[in-house]
Amino acid sequence: MPLVPLQADILGPDFRVETFSLPPDSEGSVVATLVTLAPARPNGRAVLHVHGFADYFFHAEQARWWAERGYTFYALDLRKYGRSLREHQTPNYVADLHEYYGEIDLAWWRITERDGHDEVVASGHSTGGLTMALWADERRPAGLVALVLNAPWFDMHGPAWLRSPAARLAIERIGSSRPLQEIPRKVSGVYGRSLHRDHGGEWDYDLSWKPIESRPVHVGWLRAIRRGHTRLHAGLGVRCPVLVLSSARSFFGDVDGEAAATHDIVLDVEQIRRWASSVGPHVTSIAIEGAIHDVLLSRPPVRAAAYDVIGRWLDAWVASPAPVGSGQEDHQGAHADDGDHHA
Repeated sequence: MPLVPLQADILGPDFRVETFSLPPDSEGSVVATLVTLAPARPNGRAVLHVHGFADYFFHAEQARWWAERGYTFYALDLRKYGRSLREHQTPNYVADLHEYYGEIDLAWWRITERDGHDEVVASGHSTGGLTMALWADERRPAGLVALVLNAPWFDMHGPAWLRSPAARLAIERIGSSRPLQEIPRKVSGVYGRSLHRDHGGEWDYDLSWKPIESRPVHVGWLRAIRRGHTRLHAGLGVRCPVLVLSSARSFFGDVDGEAAATHDIVLDVEQIRRWASSVGPHVTSIAIEGAIHDVLLSRPPVRAAAYDVIGRWLDAWVASPAPVGSGQEDHQGAHADDGDHHA
């Protein structure tokens, strides 16, 4: 089934965008936005990607990497993020991660039913990685052939008391009674400045949608995250192969330019690797030397290495169909086997 004609996106005329309405919440109307890049030689497969906290989709290079391999690339700007944020809304806020299932389900319908893709790779970064893992476990949709997680947020980092039963109880109680109460925190802005081209980074994106200083964190939202962590830690059952990427190292001291450019300064990568196997029975965890928190925004040689890892993993664990119309039969890579890979 051909793609429905859509509007051109801010990323360029080859990117198309559509906004769809969702049921209103206590703040009023709600929308989500789906960005699409079609490949020149489609292989019949698609990717659905979800961003992280205080973020939105601007990763044109990532979309083009998938499209060059024949995948139709779709990215969601979740409700109250990026293209989907409206003036009457509290940016980035939900009280339950299940709220995101509405737009993920609708995007999945568009990808599989409307646009006719039988096999889809789900992808998520940071908070989006946690959300997509939980969604994949609960929905278990037909056609989900792989899950690629880029530095997923799998646990609360920081001092041990933040993960204590007392802290959990406090978050539950305050999150129930005063969900929009802001949690005091200090954000250095080092990570944001290391990314944006106006501050010495490589990337150009809208600072009103992805601020250098991040966004306020509300107790109700953090309660939703911690409930998601609890479900993950109890063990999920995602059936498809899962790839978990992270930096090789985190750094939380006095951050200078070089540390910010070669470490994850947002999450604890040891926690990512500790909980990776909780996603499902078939998980490959790879640490990328010199990567930052968003592995695919690292320096060019580092992200090239990350893309090489993704490509080799797809060749090993996901069948490689021929481009549509090529006349070749789909086949499984000859070097693939039926065991798990761990790194």
